[in-house]
Amino acid sequence: MDITPFKKRRERLINLMGGGVAVIPTATEKYRNSDANYPFRADSYFHYLTGFPEPEAVLVLIGGAKPQQILFCRDKDMERETWDGFRYGPEGAKESFGFDAAYSIKTLDEQLPLLIADQPALHFSMGHDAAWDSRITTALNAVRAQARAGKRPPADIRDVRTLLNQMRLMKDAHEVALMKRAADISAGAHRRAMQFAAPGKYEYELEAELLHEFRRHGSQYPAYTSIVAAGANACVLHYVENNRQLGSDDLVLIDAGCELDGYASDITRTFPANGRFSSAQQDVYELVLESQSAAIAATKPGAGFLEPHDAAVKVLVQGMLDFKLLSGTLDEALEKESYKKFYMHRTSHWLGLDVHDAGEYKNGDAWTKLQPGMVLTIEPGCYIRPVDDVPEAFWNIGVRIEDDALVTANGCEIISSDAPKSVADIEALMAG
Repeated sequence: MDITPFKKRRERLINLMGGGVAVIPTATEKYRNSDANYPFRADSYFHYLTGFPEPEAVLVLIGGAKPQQILFCRDKDMERETWDGFRYGPEGAKESFGFDAAYSIKTLDEQLPLLIADQPALHFSMGHDAAWDSRITTALNAVRAQARAGKRPPADIRDVRTLLNQMRLMKDAHEVALMKRAADISAGAHRRAMQFAAPGKYEYELEAELLHEFRRHGSQYPAYTSIVAAGANACVLHYVENNRQLGSDDLVLIDAGCELDGYASDITRTFPANGRFSSAQQDVYELVLESQSAAIAATKPGAGFLEPHDAAVKVLVQGMLDFKLLSGTLDEALEKESYKKFYMHRTSHWLGLDVHDAGEYKNGDAWTKLQPGMVLTIEPGCYIRPVDDVPEAFWNIGVRIEDDALVTANGCEIISSDAPKSVADIEALMAG
């Protein structure tokens, strides 16, 4: 494992802090039921800075004239390793992950007051975890109790996520390489699911094909619970039951992506269960595809975050008017937002260590300007439920097309393009 990117991020955060001490814990293990845990997944901020995979770990960064990078982690324990697997231990963690010092997690509460005393600022995510809030408060009070000995607690408590969100918004070369690989794996999974799909199959059978392909190519987990939605289920944005049988006339919407070494992909494709789009299905599908193309064209350096959404909405609304789903003029539909009956979500979100990744969408009152190195999704959709004022041919057609876009110097690169999305390519793949 190349630890250089993680060390550089820690150094950069120390420089951005300007002084003080930062405390960044990893996630805690969670019980699923009885004595069975959910698979452990490190806190995204902690992983971003360390790459350290074990639970019960805390990163402490000290700024100023003598910067330090310190890890607290579990001790080596051969008996526990017999049951649960390898542990680095403090010495192994220090050597393998490039810390200046590493100590047993058992000493953290004793050392924390010493580390934060006389520091100008404490950088910590206060309010994120009640147990950790209590732990930090205890350490602060321990320093205050030494006031007559000349010890002072930090005068300023700052949310360390503010600086980390700014950093995480811009992906470095290490992150981009992982995200491209994750997107490739996920695109292959979507192709596999399309080829497997047929009337009479169940949604969960398609989900199984996705999961098989994710794991077969080295992904550790799905990035989120896969959505496999046939027919009317495709009009439910976060449908996850995945238990319906595919009908011959159904469209199937799959929103699924893998996670690779912590980094998410997020792809949606929509295709006919029987391999051939009906006329109405194709009309709606090509409208959504056209709207996505408009959003992709608007995704470029200097554009405000909302510009791709606005570009997609204009295309979608004009199509809804043409299909008699809406009445009035384009300007009226945009002003009244009547289109939200059929398209109710934003076109994009940041993507990275989290599916809905860290980073501000606005700076003050202005939407964040896109810059090279940012990664976002582009996912317009159209969801038509059976209501009286909708032509029956369009009932229960739900379409979403989602790709992952890396902003480049001249526009954007669609890193998930290996998943087919033209009508011709989808039908050819399914026929083959």
